Amino acid sequence: MPRRPVSLTLPDLTGRRAVVTGGSDGIGLRIAARLAAAGADVVLPVRNAVKGDAAVATIRRETPAARVSTRHLDLSSLASVADLADELLTDGRPIHHPVANAGIMTPPERQTTDDGFESQLGTNHLGHFALVSRLLPVLRAGHARVTSQISVAADSNAVNWDDPNWEQSYDGMRAYSQSKIAQGLFGLELDRRSRALGWGITSNLSHPGVAPTALLAARPELGRTGDTVSVRVIRVLSALGITGTPDSAALPALYAAVSPDSEPGGFYGPSGPGHLGGGPGPQRLYRNLTDADAAHRSWQLSERLTGVTFATS
Repeated sequence: MPRRPVSLTLPDLTGRRAVVTGGSDGIGLRIAARLAAAGADVVLPVRNAVKGDAAVATIRRETPAARVSTRHLDLSSLASVADLADELLTDGRPIHHPVANAGIMTPPERQTTDDGFESQLGTNHLGHFALVSRLLPVLRAGHARVTSQISVAADSNAVNWDDPNWEQSYDGMRAYSQSKIAQGLFGLELDRRSRALGWGITSNLSHPGVAPTALLAARPELGRTGDTVSVRVIRVLSALGITGTPDSAALPALYAAVSPDSEPGGFYGPSGPGHLGGGPGPQRLYRNLTDADAAHRSWQLSERLTGVTFATS
């Protein structure tokens, strides 16, 4: 079955600064490449310098004049998050389009971050929470639009309030869902607090649908020595045009981050059947993300765990 092409025209982003986590491969690389092609100055915070250099080379092959650079970031370390924030604050340049895209998925066994958090909660949510908090001055200077990349997994399971670090019993998929629910609640609460406190930034959410990436592929560092059955099935479905590709899966985050039609507090994803692939469009907000009290509770939990707080004025 021939795949219907999907596309998105980006506005001119000359003079704008974007920061894309998880931009060294997969969907994040496609997000970064499109932003750079539109003229943005793109910063790629990466854990692996070799992969980061390869990503920069890929972007410059596509856009020789691209303004793109890497910085070191390990989202599983709050010390690394603080170091990156200090670098970007020292730069003193406003940030306009931060895209919290990086993530890990379903280590077979429970793992912890440098700070003792369950690895998915720590990497997918708490690291981004701490980074946005520390960068608030340059985000405010850029009247930033913060985009948090969540997942269809946020539409199932729940936050494990009694044991958020899964110390009592570990379920990789439930822990992954929790991390994406928490990140979604954060993105929406960030927009509410900005409006209430006059921070001058906006925040919205995106999800990529389903596409073949490294997220479920072999990841020895996560204890996964081979590709999962899921990613093998997704590759077949993508080839058949049923799910997305890394290129199409990047479009919802791009739409959320820079389209003049995306809205504060909005949620964007693929508009094809089942919201698995296709062009970007507005999405129904998942039930897990509709409770403002839960968002407030998650915010307080994130502040307590990270020791990082947002300015109140």
